[in-house]
Amino acid sequence: MSYKIYLVRHGQTILNRYNRMQGWCDSPLTQKGIEDAHEAGRRLKKIRFAYAFHSDTTRAMRTCNYILSENDNETPVPITLENFREQGYGYYEGSDSNQAWLMIGASHNCRTFKELISTYSIEDARDFCKEADPFHQAENNREFWERVGSGFEYLDKIADDGCNILIVSHGTTIRSIVHRFDPEVDITVSPENGSVTRLTVDGTRVSVDYYSHYLKTDEY
Repeated sequence: MSYKIYLVRHGQTILNRYNRMQGWCDSPLTQKGIEDAHEAGRRLKKIRFAYAFHSDTTRAMRTCNYILSENDNETPVPITLENFREQGYGYYEGSDSNQAWLMIGASHNCRTFKELISTYSIEDARDFCKEADPFHQAENNREFWERVGSGFEYLDKIADDGCNILIVSHGTTIRSIVHRFDPEVDITVSPENGSVTRLTVDGTRVSVDYYSHYLKTDEY
């Protein structure tokens, strides 16, 4: 059995605009974020989705609804699937991103998130984040993948052969999924707000068809 997953990053939010850490905390879509969502919907309007999911954040829910509003086909009722929410940053939620990653990476001789995942890995960065969190409430890599992995198990149970599934998720979650299934993809570049990343699930094999497509000239 084979099916496709269309992972879309939610539209720009207020915290995205101000370069703030936004994991389990939430903030509204900006006007650009609303347009990001509609534009993603226009790029995917010919795709017939059997299922549509979004994480349990308002930014993902609204993005999903805007995407489906542009679709040319009869669309499914969107469903909340919290497994695909963003990584939890614990104490660092809402912090300035540059400052937060400097604090997390300093003891590992890294000053930025890009440097941290290049020198170590995105998996290590999660563990470092929990270690640096004075409350130790940020998600580590094991906790993150227990949650996301359960989401993939659920999709396997409901998917029909040849179907298309829409999931509106988040930047670091999408990067992490792509890195797990295709480590050769350069995830030091974040997926754009409203961008599309497509996976093909074929039995036990998951392949990355493309990452962070957002231009009209890109494949969808």
